[in-house]
Amino acid sequence: MKLLEDRICSEGVVRNGDILKVDSFLNHQMDVSLFREMAREWKRRFAGSEVTKILTIEASGIGLACIAAEEFGCRAVFAKKTAGSNMDAEVFSTKITSFTKGKVYDVVVSKRFLKPEDRVLILDDFLANGCALLGLMDLVKQSGATLVGCGIAIEKGFQDGGKRIREMGVQLESLAIIDSMEGGTLVFREE
Repeated sequence: MKLLEDRICSEGVVRNGDILKVDSFLNHQMDVSLFREMAREWKRRFAGSEVTKILTIEASGIGLACIAAEEFGCRAVFAKKTAGSNMDAEVFSTKITSFTKGKVYDVVVSKRFLKPEDRVLILDDFLANGCALLGLMDLVKQSGATLVGCGIAIEKGFQDGGKRIREMGVQLESLAIIDSMEGGTLVFREE
């Protein structure tokens, strides 16, 4: 998606060779008009999938999921990294290792919000090694719902997450795939 790639080039900052900082428009300050265009593109790519729920993980995916849910005409659900005292007792739970934080999280979703009749699209801001997506896919599997696919804003194509997910036969639609960030120069995969 050229619009997203252009924003990454103009505002993204490469740190330590493999960290891409895009907090000015994606995961700290959010450009909602850009999110709407991204949601429209995912809607086009998942046309006919009859999505009934969009699932993401807190916190960076929530904004994307909300705008996309509006576009798809469904509800957004986010997996919580901590279950507070007001969380339902009946939850689906899995463990996810954060690439950027180097930390393992127990993430949960209330059983009230993912049902066997749901058709779930998973959305997230980044895909690196695939741990977050695999964890979210596990939650969908536990619920008995149907996974229709995964949408990612930015995929680091030089890491193995995307390859692993695609080899599982999952429809994975990344709007920008970066094949290299060597020397701070971004190289995008041609669509």
